[in-house]
Amino acid sequence: MSFINYSSREINCKIVYYGPGLCGKTTNLQHIYAKTNPDVKGKMISLETETERTLFFDFLPLALGEIRGFKTRFHLYTVPGQVFYDASRKLILKGVDGVVFVADSQIERMEANIESLDNLKINLLDQGYALDSIPYVVQYNKRDLPNAAPLDEMRRLLNPTQVPDYEASAATGEGVFETLKAVAKGVLTNLKNMGPAQTNPESAR
Repeated sequence: MSFINYSSREINCKIVYYGPGLCGKTTNLQHIYAKTNPDVKGKMISLETETERTLFFDFLPLALGEIRGFKTRFHLYTVPGQVFYDASRKLILKGVDGVVFVADSQIERMEANIESLDNLKINLLDQGYALDSIPYVVQYNKRDLPNAAPLDEMRRLLNPTQVPDYEASAATGEGVFETLKAVAKGVLTNLKNMGPAQTNPESAR
């Protein structure tokens, strides 16, 4: 749930990048961070694990304008992909406003994609969310690799409800900002439709 910081006149929104281990979640955030104006972004924080990093940072996309006189600040998070980091994933999903599911297009990673998507649905339900009730975008990453699965097959297995989806190569930046813009648009649409009572008036998350 987004919250309002009255002192800075900002609405803060949380977007989580979810997916299996080494699918490209971190690469997405690193590309976004590198291409974002230094004047409107916070420091990137990295939490190291044995096999994967969890990253987060916040930024203020000025081009998106204001809502009810408040600017919108986005907090972007990745989650650890490995199964044994489930507690960390649940914690990071707390208070989420939008989700990007990053799928690994390599054929041999399809089972891991499906397992991670099922895990996302379960963890959201544990916190009272349904995946189809929040802004949600699917990114098919690593489309540039020779062993990428057919796009139609990936859509059938990972996006049966036909939410917005994008082909990407996070390593080169292709499709990265298109994915972010799509989930941000969904979050902003939700905010505009919310009544004041549905926004959490806190100053920090």
